[in-house]
Amino acid sequence: MKTHHYATHLSWTGNTGEGTATYKSYRRDFTVASNAKPPIAGSSDPAFRGDPGRYNPEELLVASLSSCHMLWYLHLCSVNGIVVLSYSDDATGTMEENPDGSGQFTGVRLNPYVTVASSESESLQKAEALHEEAHHLCFIARSVNFPVTVVPLIIAATPSPPQASKSEGK
Repeated sequence: MKTHHYATHLSWTGNTGEGTATYKSYRRDFTVASNAKPPIAGSSDPAFRGDPGRYNPEELLVASLSSCHMLWYLHLCSVNGIVVLSYSDDATGTMEENPDGSGQFTGVRLNPYVTVASSESESLQKAEALHEEAHHLCFIARSVNFPVTVVPLIIAATPSPPQASKSEGK
C-alpha cells in the first residue's frame, strides 16, 4: 500500500498586542501555507468572532469534499469517453453546535452541475453514474464520519436534433 504525506504551515496572525489576555482581545485570523503556494487567509466562522472576509475551517472542509469529488469525477469521465465541458458545484454543509461549545458536521451535500459534450442518452446516463464511482473513490469523503450526498445535474451542450417520425415521407 502506498502512503502519501501532506504538510502545511499554519500561522496565527490575530495577535492585536495583548495576545489572548481576554476572549475579546484577539482576532481569530490565521494563514495556511504549503510549500511555495500562495497562503490562504483564514479565520473562525463569524458566529465565533471570526472575520467574514476570510475562509473558515468549516468552509475549507466543504470545499475539500467538493474539489476531491470533482477531480475524481473528471478523471473517471476522461477514461470513460465522457467529455466534460464545464463543472461547478454549490456545495453545502451542516454543522451542529453542542451545549458545551463543541460541534460536528452532520452532513455535506454536493450539487455538481455538469455540462457534457454528448447528448446521447447512454452518455448522459454514464455521466451521471460516474458520480457514484467518484464518491466511492474520493479520499476526503472516505475519511469523514458524516454522510456526504451527491445530487448531480447533467446537461448536454447541444441537444439532440429532433428525429423525423416514420410517418413523414421524403
